[in-house]
Amino acid sequence: MTLPKELQKLFKEVQRIQKRMEETAKELEEKTVTAQVGGGMVKVTANGRQEILSIEIEEELLKPEERDMLQDLIVAGVNEALKKAKALVEEEMAKITGGLALPPGFKIPGF
Repeated sequence: MTLPKELQKLFKEVQRIQKRMEETAKELEEKTVTAQVGGGMVKVTANGRQEILSIEIEEELLKPEERDMLQDLIVAGVNEALKKAKALVEEEMAKITGGLALPPGFKIPGF
C-alpha cells in the first residue's frame, strides 16, 4: 500500500525535523550561559542541557559571617543559570519548528 504524496511529504518533513532536533541537542551541550548574582559576586555557568558546569564565588563571601548570604546567592545563581539555559533551548527549538508550539511534555531527543 502506498501513501498519498502529501502524507509522504509530511513524513519526510517530520524525519527532517527530528534529525535537526537531534543535531541541535548535541550542539546545545557545547553552548553555555552564565548568570551573575550579588553584583557579580557569584557566577554560575550552565550548558544547554541545563547542567551546572561551574560556580565562581568572590573570596569576600567565603567568610563565616557571610555563610547565609552565600547560600542564598548560590541558590539564586543556579536558578538564574537554569532559567537562561532553558530559554536557550527554547530559542534553538523555535528555530527548528518555526515557532510552532510543541505539545506539553514533549521531550527533546537526547535530553
